[in-house]
Amino acid sequence: MQTWVSLLTLTLMEIVLGIDNIIFISITVNRLAPSEQTRGRTIGLLLALLFRIGLLMSISWIVSLRSALFTINIPPILENFGVSGRDLILLAGGLFLIYKSITEIHTKLQGEEEEETTNKAHAKLGAIILQIIVIDIVFSFDSILTAVGLVDNVLVMIAAVICAMGIMLAFSGTVADFVNRNPTIKMLALLFLIAIGFMLVLEAVHKEVEKGYLYFAMAFALIVELLNMRLRRKSKKGPVQLRDSRYD
Repeated sequence: MQTWVSLLTLTLMEIVLGIDNIIFISITVNRLAPSEQTRGRTIGLLLALLFRIGLLMSISWIVSLRSALFTINIPPILENFGVSGRDLILLAGGLFLIYKSITEIHTKLQGEEEEETTNKAHAKLGAIILQIIVIDIVFSFDSILTAVGLVDNVLVMIAAVICAMGIMLAFSGTVADFVNRNPTIKMLALLFLIAIGFMLVLEAVHKEVEKGYLYFAMAFALIVELLNMRLRRKSKKGPVQLRDSRYD
């Protein structure tokens, strides 16, 4: 019974932690030609699955990444700060995520995305997959570190990762279509990725951030935006005309 509870808990956790990965992949593959977008999403999520399983099979190596490689002493900011392999991975991934998200926002605000679509200028699948690989490594690393702290059974972790990835594969197309079809949701998703990037940078300098607060804030912002979208749709239909029964 304990094994099944652990499996369910880890699967739900992997889905929650994988939301940012799905959002990043959905926005990134949108630069591909329409015929290649589904293929790009599938390859991206399968790579994430392979990375996570590979990391789970190398738990001892993951634990060793917490050991300091060298020390930085910059008083009063960083005094005797031990930099580990984990810190370098999280820092690089966080900065890349911030850069990529800000670039996407700039492109959207400048209208270059629409211009590229009009001119049929699409990114190459290889370049997009390379970006997905970079961020998959970071997200997989962060996810596995959380899983290792919850369960000791590697087989349960692998089963949870496979179950969660199967669910994400099934719904990734729906999520991608919804995000890319609604500009305000896409902008909110990009801001969410920037927040995740800052969180990774803070974790790299040993400033732990409670992920629950961030996910709650983004969920609240999403609910507000969904209500605004519903209100905008109703306002476009115009006011409802009431009939007076006295004239029937």
